[in-house]
This record gives sequence, structure tokens and C-alpha cells, in this order.
Amino acid sequence: MSDPRIEGDVEIEDLLELPKRYKVLLHNDDYTTMEFVIHVLKVVFGKNENEAAAVMLKVHQDGVGVCGVYTAEIAEAKVALVQHMARKNGFPLKCTMEEV
Repeated sequence: MSDPRIEGDVEIEDLLELPKRYKVLLHNDDYTTMEFVIHVLKVVFGKNENEAAAVMLKVHQDGVGVCGVYTAEIAEAKVALVQHMARKNGFPLKCTMEEV
């Protein structure tokens, strides 16, 4: 009996594509507080205090920082959640996603 994972000379796993991955990015602005950015990184992205501070400093110094890499649906949800939290708290924090 033949292996059901093999179609001719091609394994089925070779035919399947991995889902695209997206970086979620935070962008620096002159109004959002560093404390709020750290809060967002901890709540939305599950960062600990040190990780959140490192990403926040990267955003502050370089203008943009990577919060994490996710599938499209998860990245979209996290971007929307960050934007909702920022607007609710009166901050213009910009969050975007970019294909890896």
C-alpha cells in the first residue's frame, strides 16, 4: 500500500504553503507617552516590563519598532486593538502591519 502523504513523486507537505507572516509596527509621535506605549506592549503583545521598555525605546529612537510577527488575521486584530486603545485614551499612536 502506498503512503497517503505522497502524490506521485511529490509529498503533499511540499504542496502546502505556509501562511504569510506580518510584522506589527508601532510608530513614534510627539504626543503618546512612553508609559502608554509600554502598557500597550504588555497588554496587547504580552511583553514583560524589560521587553516592552526595549521596544518602546526602539520606537522612540528609530521612529518605528517591531511588536511581533503574526499571521494576517492576528496582526490585523492587534493593529485594530492598539488603535482602539490609543484613541480611547486620547493618543494618536500609529500601529501598522507589514509583510515579512
